[in-house]
Amino acid sequence: MEKEATLLTVEAIINAPLEKTWNYWTQPEHIIHWCFASVDWHAPSATNDLKVGGKSNTRMEAKDGSVGFDFEGEYTEVVNHELIAYKLADERTVRIEFLAEGNTTKIIERFVAELENPLEMQQQGWQAILNNFKKYTETH
Repeated sequence: MEKEATLLTVEAIINAPLEKTWNYWTQPEHIIHWCFASVDWHAPSATNDLKVGGKSNTRMEAKDGSVGFDFEGEYTEVVNHELIAYKLADERTVRIEFLAEGNTTKIIERFVAELENPLEMQQQGWQAILNNFKKYTETH
């Protein structure tokens, strides 16, 4: 019997306008500065072809070189300044909403959990990356 997919959600309010938030989320020159879950990791490279059928790839590695992986997906839906949806290489789906709230932007990210790691660990990891994004965007 197949285990049913679990949908997890992380969110944050970014103290930046929607256009800046969108650009920092989608442009590789910014992605490399925030797309990792802890200070002992980094993202040495990123590519992003933001269109339906386009692909994104962010290389995430431990700074000591001990481990790393490519976080990659193919876009299934893109609505400029509103929504990004994609399918990961392992077929799981991710949906990210960008909601303008005055001079702030709310990001709601929903993703199908993988089966190898505990749900709490996955939720914390994705939230940590989103928190890195918030910090980077608000301080640059």
